Amino acid sequence: MNVVRSICCMVSAVLAWSAQASPARVQTAEDAAAAQLHQQVDAIFAPWSGADTPGCAVGISRDGALDYARGYGVSNLEYDVPITPDSIFHVASISKQFTAFSILLLVHEGKLSLDDDIRKYLPELPDYGKTITIAHLIHHTSGLREQGQLLNLAGWRGDDLATEADMLWAVTRQRKLNFEPGSEVVYVNAGYTLLGLVVKRVTGQSLRAFADERIFRPLGMRDTHFHADHSEIVKRRTSAYRLGEKGDWRVSIPNYDHYGSTSLFSTVGDLLKWQDNLIRPRVGATAVMASMLTSGTLNEGRSIGYGGGVRLSTYRGLRIIEHDGADAGYRADVMTFPDQRLNIVVLCNGASVEPQELAQRIAEVYLGDRMGPKVVPAVKAPMATLQALAGTYWSPLTDEVVRVETKDGALRQVGVGMAFVPIGKDTFRPGESTHEWRFRRSADGQHALSILDFWPTPRIFKRVSAPMPTSAALVSFAGQYRSDEVDMTYAVRLADGKLTMRWPRQKETTLEAVGGDRFVSGMLGTVTFTRAASGEVNGLMISNRRLRRLHAERLATSKAPALAEGQ
Repeated sequence: MNVVRSICCMVSAVLAWSAQASPARVQTAEDAAAAQLHQQVDAIFAPWSGADTPGCAVGISRDGALDYARGYGVSNLEYDVPITPDSIFHVASISKQFTAFSILLLVHEGKLSLDDDIRKYLPELPDYGKTITIAHLIHHTSGLREQGQLLNLAGWRGDDLATEADMLWAVTRQRKLNFEPGSEVVYVNAGYTLLGLVVKRVTGQSLRAFADERIFRPLGMRDTHFHADHSEIVKRRTSAYRLGEKGDWRVSIPNYDHYGSTSLFSTVGDLLKWQDNLIRPRVGATAVMASMLTSGTLNEGRSIGYGGGVRLSTYRGLRIIEHDGADAGYRADVMTFPDQRLNIVVLCNGASVEPQELAQRIAEVYLGDRMGPKVVPAVKAPMATLQALAGTYWSPLTDEVVRVETKDGALRQVGVGMAFVPIGKDTFRPGESTHEWRFRRSADGQHALSILDFWPTPRIFKRVSAPMPTSAALVSFAGQYRSDEVDMTYAVRLADGKLTMRWPRQKETTLEAVGGDRFVSGMLGTVTFTRAASGEVNGLMISNRRLRRLHAERLATSKAPALAEGQ
């Protein structure tokens, strides 16, 4: 038995002896009710309570008082260290609300304005002809492209060290936006990385130092900090894991030296203190908190349901303030029911854990009798209907492609596998999510698709009807393509009847034809080849949810650089 398990056994023995030696406290009805709630919470986390699996730390508070905190599973599988309520986790995008709060403190003090052009503080950013404001960054309405995807397209691997300078390099090279600022909302991390830099340039302090001084120390969050140095030692830090191809756990820890959008380290106890501050502000003026909890709007005036780094929504009829986080093997969710004064924190170290779902189940234990119906009742859809809806759909706005298939008696998104649940005529919900996929027949008789998720702007697709490319057409796409925006050259070649694409330091990815000049890649999203007026292929575009139409120009053979073997 290792040292940690020996210590745990000794502690358990001492506690058992103390219980026998001390007079038993009479259990009240209130104690029994609390114990019952806690047993139900334990049952929720039973799958993650083993001695050979990652797991979660859970914290629950009611009316500002700690109700329950417990660890489940293992913090470090190499040393059999158990997760406890004091375990420290990388909480990924939960970081954003602290970055937003820092900005809003400075706004309240008159040191900047939400309407300021970000180039006032970050003059190295290109002038896109449209002003991007501080508010656009906070509310994900800036139109900036996703920083991590830009680095990937520039040759960075997932486990490479990514620094603040790297992120700034990627963002400042952007020549086009995904959309006009304020016209849409698309979640991207780049905006919050830039907000962290704005704090530094306005105050002369790093975001870490500013947040320590103005947020964490005043709230007694002693185990919380923005992590700016991947080599820094952090006591009680959890490791993180993902499942390997053989079903074994593999280490999966982000390698970041940048923060603002991510990289907050914290515990369930510290985050409960912060969540209570959202309900009963002790740090930050009332006006600051009001701004935090006010939804941003689009140019047309429509509310987006996102405030200062927090989602403002409802769950089963009850108002919630919530955000999740996911980086490498870390998964996290914080959920506050302000009207019921219930706070829930779930921090996990396994990539296959679903903390948002777990937090919702905890909320149902505590508030189920006050909640509305859990899901919209499902309706039946004949197999003939499902088969008619299956196909490939393309968005003229974003150049995205989604593919829908019938499999095992249900409609599913290709590559995702989650069964669609019918909830109305030609309307479906993927699994237990609240998203809606609505299929409609257009005037020309073709099916169209509208996907409505958390954001208020639906994604509109039309069915792809273009024929598959011929063998001769596939040959015509092969060549080398250059994107100055990410300083990279891509090689497209034909192998075994299929196109593939590769670039230095990345695995080769297959481009699957979906019709015409359009292809899909599991790594990239949609790859669309472009043509000159003469019909000759002259470039390609890469598009996905957070990055639209990044262009690469086809190089003449004489200009195409040779890729070294293995690149």
